Amino acid sequence: MTEQMKLNRLDVAGADERRDEVVGAYVEVYADTGDEFFGEERFRRQIASHMTAPSWEMVTADLGTSGKGLIGFVYGFALPAATGWWRGLLTDVPAGFTDEDGRRTVAISEILVRASWRRQGLGRLLHDTFLAGRSEGRATLLVEPDNAPAQAAYAAWGWRKVAQLRPGWEGAPLYDVLIRPLDGDR
Repeated sequence: MTEQMKLNRLDVAGADERRDEVVGAYVEVYADTGDEFFGEERFRRQIASHMTAPSWEMVTADLGTSGKGLIGFVYGFALPAATGWWRGLLTDVPAGFTDEDGRRTVAISEILVRASWRRQGLGRLLHDTFLAGRSEGRATLLVEPDNAPAQAAYAAWGWRKVAQLRPGWEGAPLYDVLIRPLDGDR
């Protein structure tokens, strides 16, 4: 990473000020998919909904001196007791696995790095920075089964697949459900 880069931890208010920039980065990264599920309108609804969740936060990576702005971000939130996160599970899971209380599990909803900054360790830096600030005992995220680069990265970072899930959103793809402990047993 040759240019000066800064990580910023944002709460809802801080991220809301940058929402259009975040959405712009998302649209740019998913532009070639041609899939409406990865379009601007659905992502705007998703992030607006997620920002109302307890303990929501975002970590951004920004270029400090070039004025180019946002180069990547990760965001997530604690799963409340009445979460819809586990709806759509297609795989049996152990009893109690989906029980939430607002402190048990943090869900990473999005990790995104703009194309010219990939394969430089920024995704891992964003991931680790976000998780380092969390108090939950475990983390979860969803990844498409055929996304080999992401699957390999997550496996190397200590994640394990526990199930498959298809969210209830129209046009939602199939996802692998990954889990990672955060209690020091990494």
